[in-house]
Amino acid sequence: MSSRTRAVRLIAAVVIFAACGDSPAASVPTTTTVVVTTTTLPDPAYVPPECAGTPAITVASGVSDTTIAAPAPLTTDQQLDVLYGVDNAVRDQYVYPDFNGTDWDSAVAALASRVEAGIDAAAFYQAIDELVASLGDDHSYHESPAEVIAGEAELAATHDYVGIGSMVLPVQDKGLVTVLAVFPGSAAEHAGLQIHDNIHVIDGVPLTEPGAYTKLRGPECSLIVMEVSSPGGSDRVLTAIRFRVEGGIPVTSRLVPTEDGTKIGYILIPTLADGSADDQARAALEGFGELDGLILDLRVNGGGSSSVLVPLLALFNSGTLGDFVSRDGTRPLEIAADGVQNSQTVPLIVLIDEDTESYAEVLAGTLSAEGRAVLIGETSQGNVETLTGYELEDGSKLWLAHETFAPRADPGAGWERSGVVPDVVVASAWEEFTFETDPAIQAALEVFAAG
Repeated sequence: MSSRTRAVRLIAAVVIFAACGDSPAASVPTTTTVVVTTTTLPDPAYVPPECAGTPAITVASGVSDTTIAAPAPLTTDQQLDVLYGVDNAVRDQYVYPDFNGTDWDSAVAALASRVEAGIDAAAFYQAIDELVASLGDDHSYHESPAEVIAGEAELAATHDYVGIGSMVLPVQDKGLVTVLAVFPGSAAEHAGLQIHDNIHVIDGVPLTEPGAYTKLRGPECSLIVMEVSSPGGSDRVLTAIRFRVEGGIPVTSRLVPTEDGTKIGYILIPTLADGSADDQARAALEGFGELDGLILDLRVNGGGSSSVLVPLLALFNSGTLGDFVSRDGTRPLEIAADGVQNSQTVPLIVLIDEDTESYAEVLAGTLSAEGRAVLIGETSQGNVETLTGYELEDGSKLWLAHETFAPRADPGAGWERSGVVPDVVVASAWEEFTFETDPAIQAALEVFAAG
């Protein structure tokens, strides 16, 4: 078994899916690309050596560049083994003994009847996903065998796919995706794509079309054409050559310009699901040297793994900071100090918003409850259950809400119900500002200045 909290958005090939509880089907790039003649487009800023001399091709408008990987066939008995494995785990370990108010017995019996009548593997996995989602905790979920492999690669920071090398968040009501991170040396970086940029059209397909953002990936050496805007700026067209992207999701760090010369650092951690995030944060602190203040940005961070949470907490605090509470008892969250430079004592501000979730909430809320940090932004998601992973017979995995979290300094906080509440409320939408115009960063500087 293993432990993590689930992001409100599942990261698959560094695209964030915004619907909590919706686990996207595994997909793989196809090679059946359609050649499209393009005119009056800017040349790509960078052509990787492996693509030199290769004719640029684009994926035709309306043609998907991904296909759904069909799951391996399962016999009726194999499907029942998986179903009853899920059932046993929920009955024995689910944090809510009443199944969160759902009629679990009837739901399991109904699916067992469908399986015995005969359904294929794809329909079965969809039904298992729906069964787990019916618990209604907005956290527990099921991974198919293909999704298990992808999740393990993500945690190991071994992303390996073909695309432009960016992490994006779909903003469905505005018909765009907004950029959260750009991989160093990637096609996105060479093209000039920046954090907070918004992509509206890809290869002629408006992002109002469902799933159009998946066209950020595609065949190696294919041309991508994007219509992009920066907050407060004009629209522009960017072209790039898709090539292989490898490594961990970037943690962004920089110094914040100040009028009085104080040295304020800024670290953006977009996910705790990437196993390199804590090492990247540590390297950023080493590079900063001694600071007068630090801004830790956990907005749009949907959580991840305890193996990332613990070393991040250790950079800033120590002690028994809280308890994970299950049906069987409690276990403490114990942190041994492991600071860098003056990270254990530096004045600290943590930015949160309504998309901050799971272990990102635990990180922010615990630092606040301990008096270690001031929180600025918006109330977080309110989803601090800890998930325990249960491996099933077919290689799939059930991630089940097994515990909730209570901070030692404020055991009645009730973050699962109310979310983590900021000390200073600043509303902001990621796609509407740049680093230079970020209202939460401006509020943080004012808090630092006030002492």
